[in-house]
Amino acid sequence: MRSKLFVPGSRPELFSKALAGPADALSFDLEDAVAEERKAEARGTVADLLQSAEAHAAGKTLIVRVNALATPHFAADVEAVVRDGLHLLNLPKAETPDEVRTAADALEAAERRNGVTAPVGLLLNIESPRGLRRAAELASAHPRVAGLQLGFGDLFEPLGIARRDVANVHAAMFAVRLAAGEAGVYAVDSAFADVQDTEGYMAEADMARRLGFVGKSCIHPSQVALAHRVFRPADAEIAHALRVLDAARDAEARGVGAYVVDGRMVDGPFVRRAQRIVDDARALGLIPPA
Repeated sequence: MRSKLFVPGSRPELFSKALAGPADALSFDLEDAVAEERKAEARGTVADLLQSAEAHAAGKTLIVRVNALATPHFAADVEAVVRDGLHLLNLPKAETPDEVRTAADALEAAERRNGVTAPVGLLLNIESPRGLRRAAELASAHPRVAGLQLGFGDLFEPLGIARRDVANVHAAMFAVRLAAGEAGVYAVDSAFADVQDTEGYMAEADMARRLGFVGKSCIHPSQVALAHRVFRPADAEIAHALRVLDAARDAEARGVGAYVVDGRMVDGPFVRRAQRIVDDARALGLIPPA
């Protein structure tokens, strides 16, 4: 999921273009992007889309960001959108493990009522100080949790934290990535509001990639290509990873636990990282299948 494009749930005229576009994942938004008086209309429109042949044929990860658990819209949102075809339910403003478990219970109940055959995962938004502090607990609260997603707007703006300060951004990214790592789930980076600032978007995406995030959110289709440009193994990384795997096979045959590749000591953790790089490269068609 290198790119995750937000699509307002109240803008059905954008749905077909998004489904036909290059984004790896689409996040249909029922929360911030939808005015209060249009919430019911938007959830019905998104529910219809998820059950359409067009959505099923798109081959994308389909996500719906519902309204927060404490709002009067949460239950209706879940009941409407938990259908075959939905991959992830995006829960905003998660702060406690009990909230995560309550959301997971509602998700499972909706699956039973709606006859959903493929389990739907949870993508949790980390967008408050409490959520950030308890991020590892949230990610570990239920097996349904697939990943954590940073939300800088809600996290930084109320506290007056400068969004363009690289140190601030790095600190939050680092904390979320370690929390995700502790729980064994992935981390997805936040949106970047300045659509015209492509250099700023790519710099932030590059920081996220170097911290081990799987991808970055997009608020405009033009940002998708930028995310794809950043979230791919560099040719030098792929070449080094292939040499590490070759050396690992040779070392295993000789019964050696640690060895040197390209002047650097290599052992188990480096081999596992090399394997992930090669797997990603093959999935993206950058190198031939094994």
